[in-house]
Amino acid sequence: MTITRQCFTYNCIREDFIQNTYMQILLKFKINESLFLRDPESSEVGKLIVEKGIDLIRDVGFERFTFKKLAEKINSTEATIYRYFASKYRLLIYILNWYWCYLEFVSKMSLQELGDSTQKLKLILEIITHNFDSDSQIVDYDLEKLHGIVISESSKAYLVKEVDEINQELVFSPLKSFCQFVGQVILQVNPKFAYPNALASTLLETAHDQHFFSEHLPKLADNKSKITHKKYVLNYLNFLAFSAINSYQ
Repeated sequence: MTITRQCFTYNCIREDFIQNTYMQILLKFKINESLFLRDPESSEVGKLIVEKGIDLIRDVGFERFTFKKLAEKINSTEATIYRYFASKYRLLIYILNWYWCYLEFVSKMSLQELGDSTQKLKLILEIITHNFDSDSQIVDYDLEKLHGIVISESSKAYLVKEVDEINQELVFSPLKSFCQFVGQVILQVNPKFAYPNALASTLLETAHDQHFFSEHLPKLADNKSKITHKKYVLNYLNFLAFSAINSYQ
């Protein structure tokens, strides 16, 4: 039985496709090397550090997360973890960068069959809010836990005093790349719209903020129908996006 292998490279993405009687997709993202001391993808221990790091950050929160707790969870030592990541902050950004690359990959692959720009943007909003049924078997990490981390912890990656210095290392490139991709789709909907990147980043941050508010601080949201948090956020993002885009002539 013949197996063909193809490799596609994007800015932050490398996708390996193995084709047999059905399509299998193995994802390998190129993450900024300044975030780690040793590539966690290079060993089973490294992969376990990231996998269990996601679990632990989701369970206890970033503030209470420590390498000591992670070492206990993987039955290893803090020294082992420090061989891969210099700090828990670097691990957090690594995890977030993986997630942004994943969103861009899923968006680009899913939009290939769509011709209508409005439908493209609507689908992207479904992907951002996790109302889109992607194949979780193509990744090693728990996408729901990743989504939870992004909702509650992602702003901590760049709302820091040293953000300008950190930005020089290009560690926010996957987030910027995804927002620019969404911005390009926004321009397909309305080529005259003057704020595509601003709206794209606003939609992304609003998705996280409103999900958090709907779940924990409901008076800061308007989920009066008591639908799922994901569905509420999707409805709001559609209103926000197309109200802004269609009002700009």
